[in-house]
Amino acid sequence: MSQSPEIEDLVGDTDPDFTHILSCVFGIRDHESRTYLELRDHPGSTVEELASILDRDRSNVNRSLSTLQEKGLVDRERRLLDSGGYVYQYTALDLPEAKQLLHDALDEWVASVHTAIDEFGEQS
Repeated sequence: MSQSPEIEDLVGDTDPDFTHILSCVFGIRDHESRTYLELRDHPGSTVEELASILDRDRSNVNRSLSTLQEKGLVDRERRLLDSGGYVYQYTALDLPEAKQLLHDALDEWVASVHTAIDEFGEQS
């Protein structure tokens, strides 16, 4: 299983793509970033629909969606079925809001790096 990229992976990358930025800043895997991007193009999708679009196993897509929900990038809504029961539909966070989350997370990381630099050598 591949490791999640770290924000430090962006340092020195002069031309990162958006998927890589999402992965690094939020500490998620590239396939989770791709799931977010596909969900932007297919709002209201179910796990089954996304699994078909992404050509991935439903359980893997479900785990990706759970991770994306934890990061605040995806919303889940329960829809009642006419035949009884229900299904969950997922929608990606709007791009401007996702970009703001990225900016905020990156700013927080940069501030922590500045603090680490400033405090270096002050501890005995």
